Amino acid sequence: MKTIAIIDDDIHIGNLLEEVLQKAGYQVIRAYSGTEALYMLSHHQPDLILLDLMLPGLCGEGILPRVEGIPVIVVSAKDDVQDKVKLLLGGAVDYVTKPFSTEELLARISVNLRKLSASTKAEVLHVNDLAMDSASHEVRVKDMPVHLTRTEYAILKLLMANPDQVMTKTAMLDRISSDTPDCTDSSLRQHMSNLRKKLREAGGKEYIEAVWGIGFRLES
Repeated sequence: MKTIAIIDDDIHIGNLLEEVLQKAGYQVIRAYSGTEALYMLSHHQPDLILLDLMLPGLCGEGILPRVEGIPVIVVSAKDDVQDKVKLLLGGAVDYVTKPFSTEELLARISVNLRKLSASTKAEVLHVNDLAMDSASHEVRVKDMPVHLTRTEYAILKLLMANPDQVMTKTAMLDRISSDTPDCTDSSLRQHMSNLRKKLREAGGKEYIEAVWGIGFRLES
C-alpha cells in the first residue's frame, strides 16, 4: 500500500484529502506545520507528499529543498504563474491550485507514482533471513514485515550491501549522511540499538554483530 503524506494546516482540507485518499486505497500520514513535517519525514518515508505552502513556522517553500527522493505535489491557493514555475523548477513534480477537483488530484497522484515506479529500478537485497526491497522500502525478516525508521532503513541497507564487512561508525555516518543528515555520532548508537532489537524480535536471533571498538557487521 502506497503512503501519502499530507502537509497542510487546514484541518478541513486535510480531513477531506485523507478521506479521499483512504477510499482510493492509500495510507495517509499528516503534519500540520513545517517543523512537524520535517520531524515526520525524518521518521517516515512516504511515497508522495501533498504540500501546502502557507504553513505555520517553516513554510512550504522552505520544506521543498529539504525533501529528497520523494515526489512532491504542491497544493496551494497561490495561483500566480511565476510561483508555479519557481516551485516546479525548485523540485516539485506538480502543482494543484485550491480549490481543486479530487478526481483530478487523484489522477495526478496516480500519474506521478507511476512515473516514479517506472524510473526506479527495483532491487531486492537478500542476506540470511533478511530481504529489503529498495523500490517499496519494505524490509522482511523470515517473510515477516518489519517497520523501520528512515535512519534504521539507511543503516540496514548499508550493512546488507556489505555483508560480513565490518563498518566503522565513521564510515557508516559518512555513507548514510545523504539519506539521514540528522543522524549524528551520538544518536547512531541509539538508532543501531533500536534496529538490532527490531530484527532480533522478528527473527529470534542476533543479525548485526557489534565488533568492539570498531563498528558493526551483518553476518551472512
